Order: sequence, then C-alpha cells, then structure tokens
Amino acid sequence: MNVRNAEEGEIDQLARIWYDAWRDAHEQIVPAELTRLRTLETFSDRLQATLPNVRVIGNSGEPVGFCITKDSELYQLFVSREARGSGAAAILVADAEARLSEQGVETAWLACAIGNERAARFYEKCGWRRVGNMVDRLETSNGEFLLEVWRYEKHLSQYASPKAGE
Repeated sequence: MNVRNAEEGEIDQLARIWYDAWRDAHEQIVPAELTRLRTLETFSDRLQATLPNVRVIGNSGEPVGFCITKDSELYQLFVSREARGSGAAAILVADAEARLSEQGVETAWLACAIGNERAARFYEKCGWRRVGNMVDRLETSNGEFLLEVWRYEKHLSQYASPKAGE
C-alpha cells in the first residue's frame, strides 16, 4: 500500500470516507450539536481547504484512507470500513510522523474524542502516549466548537535526520 498526495478529483471519495468513519467513531460519544454540524459538505469543504496537507493510501482514484497534518498535529486520520484492520491506518500514521519530523517537529500531538476507545488503543499501539485532557477548538460551519478531548503525544526524535555537522 502506497501513501501519496491526494488528488483534487478524489475529494468527494475522501469526504465520504471521512463522513462515514467520523460518524462510526463519534456519533454516540460527542454532543448532538457537533454531529449535526458534521455534514458530508463540511468534510468536503475542509478537504478542499487543506488539500496540500492531505495524504492518502490506495490507488489513484481509489483512496481507502487519508491523513492530514497541521503544524505539529496529526490533525485527521480516517480509513474506510473496508480498510480497517488492513494496516492502512498504521502506514498513514508512520507517513505523518515522518513528514512532521522532516518539518522539525520533535513532539507531535493529536486529539482523540473522549470515549473513542478503538482509536485510543490504535494510537497507543503506534507508540503515542495519552498525556491528559484538553479543550480542542474545532472548526465548524457555525464557528468554533469547544470539545474536551484526550491529548496524545509522541516524541519524534527517532525520525529526525542528523543535523549538518553532526
């Protein structure tokens, strides 16, 4: 499975993956107001806005998952139902960690919805450590939505390339 940059023509497919996977993971554990604000259209708009930061796994025109990084954050990670358990998510995480490290990030972080035990187990299996709770400022069509989440961190020094002169 290869990881590559997302193509503009894949936005609709990626938005569908995001919408379906987000609902599977979050619909029962986040406030109903947030669920109402998370529509297929809003996921599509968000993908369009951040397309240069979107990496996908799957053949061209047939993505099965994606990951978005933002500053020092592993911002979004979702795979289709069909790709769960295939190793696709772990490959996307490794790609994101390498990209963050290449950008000079020493400690990466991610937010995980409180109660999303499946995701929490996965992140811990990938070497991420829950460091506590935080209030995340989520982007919505109605402005910012504040949500308490679990914060995970991972030290990325093992991915860093040696600095000049070392």
